[in-house]
Amino acid sequence: MITGRYDERPEEPVTMYGSTGTTIRWLINKENGAQTFAMRRFVIQPGGEIPLHGHEADHEIYILSGEGIAFTENQEVVVKEDMFVYIPSNEPHGYRNSSDLPFVFLCVIPILD
Repeated sequence: MITGRYDERPEEPVTMYGSTGTTIRWLINKENGAQTFAMRRFVIQPGGEIPLHGHEADHEIYILSGEGIAFTENQEVVVKEDMFVYIPSNEPHGYRNSSDLPFVFLCVIPILD
């Protein structure tokens, strides 16, 4: 068993896809022994965004705090604390924080390699 605190993991800026005001912490991944899934903690600051993009694998989002907008090419949904979002593989999607507080969520993805 491995345990830890999120603030023990390095916080890194997210710049992929032209993201702004966003950081990531890899909580669980191959580095600490995971073989099937990785868990990441994202923080999107007010006004920040992860623009529309897609992935080969599906993934699951769980909102820890704040409020944001999860969007696809055809849909925008306001998501808040204790809500979840499922993104199917290859579906273009993004996240935006239009509130005054940080938008914080966990994202679980499969380890593909």
